[in-house]
Amino acid sequence: MGRVSPLPPPGPLRTLAYATLVNTVGAGLWLAGGALYLTRDVGLSATSVGAGLTVAGLVGLSASVPLGGLADRWDPRTLRAVLQVGQAVAALAYLLVGSLPAFLAVAVPEALLAAGNLAVRAALVAAVGGPDGRVHAFATLRAVANLGITVGTALAGIALAVDTHRAYQVLVVGNAATYLLSAALLLRLPPQPAADCGRRAAGASRAAGASRAAGAETAPGPPATAGTRRTPTRPRRGGRLRRGGPLRDGRFLAVSGASAVLSTHVTVLVLVVPLWTVERAGAPPPVVSAVLLVNTVLTVLLAVRLSRGAERAAPAARKMRRAGLVLAAATPLYAVTGVLPALPAVVLLLVATAVWTVGDLWHGAAGAGLAYDLAPPGAIGAYQGADGLLAGLAQALGRGLLTLLVLGGGPVGWLVLGGILAAAGLAAPALARRAVADRPVPQARPAGVPG
Repeated sequence: MGRVSPLPPPGPLRTLAYATLVNTVGAGLWLAGGALYLTRDVGLSATSVGAGLTVAGLVGLSASVPLGGLADRWDPRTLRAVLQVGQAVAALAYLLVGSLPAFLAVAVPEALLAAGNLAVRAALVAAVGGPDGRVHAFATLRAVANLGITVGTALAGIALAVDTHRAYQVLVVGNAATYLLSAALLLRLPPQPAADCGRRAAGASRAAGASRAAGAETAPGPPATAGTRRTPTRPRRGGRLRRGGPLRDGRFLAVSGASAVLSTHVTVLVLVVPLWTVERAGAPPPVVSAVLLVNTVLTVLLAVRLSRGAERAAPAARKMRRAGLVLAAATPLYAVTGVLPALPAVVLLLVATAVWTVGDLWHGAAGAGLAYDLAPPGAIGAYQGADGLLAGLAQALGRGLLTLLVLGGGPVGWLVLGGILAAAGLAAPALARRAVADRPVPQARPAGVPG
């Protein structure tokens, strides 16, 4: 019988899962109550809050690659703990906000820390999971994160129900406290070697002819047994690592761009679907909670299972193609709910969300597998930062564009969206093959060297 709990067995991954659970409880508190605190308690207008968060989010994306690259040279465990202490300070600073300039002065640094922390987290997950377990670790933490956000959202409901200045202050302090507790849990992990150290060690081993170490740090291949000779592989064009970092690696960016298009499923689920449910499907507002609950429950139950087989670029690209097609298949189901009576529309909304969630989970695993496997061993954090940068830009632009497309275009808008998602998924395998062809070739094992 499979495990029911999303928490992994005892070990470093479980410690990281506890840190993630605590951190995302705070995220749930702020997601549910932050906007209301800023408008009802601080007194900012909803337009000012929305514009300020958009500006801060876009500026924050600039920290993804630099801080991800820093995680390649420093222990990502310690770096992430330091960033979370900084986020705790930023979260507490919201208690001092009383005007739009003060709000921006807090929101922008917080967004920089948050975007950089996502890249550092990806490097830490890679270090804890290892080459063969990092996608599994990513999926495990995603299931745990959904559980934490759900708990945090429920707790925020208490503060929102009380709706007093003191209740909102408790919400802000509670969010800050979760950052500190999560940082303390992270420091219980063993120190994680920087990815750049592994790259340098692998380079030294190759120079010394230690082909076992070289094989462990290069693109995967079938293991060679003792006494066998690996057939030398012909060098491929473009086999050298790109200079200038991930933002100069066009083939990686092409794969990440296709993944970023599919990542807009997050915006569709949390923004477009709720608006469509109430305005076009005619369902009562509580149905929105039921729709999001379906996504949460399925994510907790299926995230790890649906992540299997995405550790390497080729199968991950095929999984991404499947994700694009499944997401596309859900769009006509959503479209039909706009012309059905209320009860059948609600049932179909729940079914469409279940289908959407499967595509969502396949994309999450495939995107992680591609971003990890296509990154050079010594630049995992920087490449995760670039991948997160593109995804963040796609989601930021998608908030306005997708709302206009679907709510303005109606059922036809859903079908156009489905075509875009299908095209991005279908393009993934070819783009991934080009990126793989651009990677360094595994070094041949000299005759007589044991495998």
